Amino acid sequence: MVKSAQEAELDVEMVHAIAPGAAIKVLTSPHATSLVDPIDVLQVEMYAVDHHLGQVLSQSIGFSEAAFLDHQDIAQQFSDFYKQATTVEGVTILAATGDDGAIVPSGGILPTTPTVDFPASDPWVTAVGGTTLERVGLNYVESAWSGSGGGVSALFSEPGYQQSLPSNVQTLLNGHRGLPDVAGNADPNTAMACYMLGEWQQCGGTSASTPFWAAVVAIANQVAGHPLGFINPVLYKLGVARQGDFHDITSGNNSVHLDGVSVTGFQATQGWDAVTGWGVPQTYQFIGDLISTSSS
Repeated sequence: MVKSAQEAELDVEMVHAIAPGAAIKVLTSPHATSLVDPIDVLQVEMYAVDHHLGQVLSQSIGFSEAAFLDHQDIAQQFSDFYKQATTVEGVTILAATGDDGAIVPSGGILPTTPTVDFPASDPWVTAVGGTTLERVGLNYVESAWSGSGGGVSALFSEPGYQQSLPSNVQTLLNGHRGLPDVAGNADPNTAMACYMLGEWQQCGGTSASTPFWAAVVAIANQVAGHPLGFINPVLYKLGVARQGDFHDITSGNNSVHLDGVSVTGFQATQGWDAVTGWGVPQTYQFIGDLISTSSS
């Protein structure tokens, strides 16, 4: 079984575990067993939306945003489609921020400065980072996972919904899109059990936290009785209000020390940060507030 098939298995198992009543449709590129072309991904996503296959689109694939700096026309095609899908078709689109911390390897090369994943960096996409759990006595302590992708986009301007963030964050963003928006348990050592290749394994990565969030949104759609579509502005309203919708992650970072490359990443802190976003949903409260705030 190729890695892409294992990724699909993980996504399906995570969604089904959280939202067992959800109708799950899996789409794959004809080139899924080789190096995936971004245009293939866009065509698959457009097919899903054009054929009304679902109202929540979860994708664990990512590309180094740096690769699009010289191909901004391709990034714009994605962004135009995402805007149409989220605001007109009512589809919520989520993407993983990656599992390499504050960098995104490209072509086997480790960058020496912070980079982020695309399409997670697109402002019309809900970007999902990762956390880790540590057993302390009878309780668990949740902190930022060192592998959680996150940082500041070099490609996209700061969206309006992030302009409510405090001055210290505005200094960090410097007029650009920050990510992730939210997070979920992603450390393979503390995340979910999954069944692959004929045996139970421990699985993780933002490839797990992203379908987790997709399942939460699917449940919210069901409770609301209609698709919620573009949820990012509401996430930031709820986060700024600090009314208990998120478990705020305030420790850990995504700095990288790998194969002789050291890159200083970002620190989890109170409120929004560039490792875990607003944090993990307190789902019992979050779903109701997401629905009521979306309709207000």
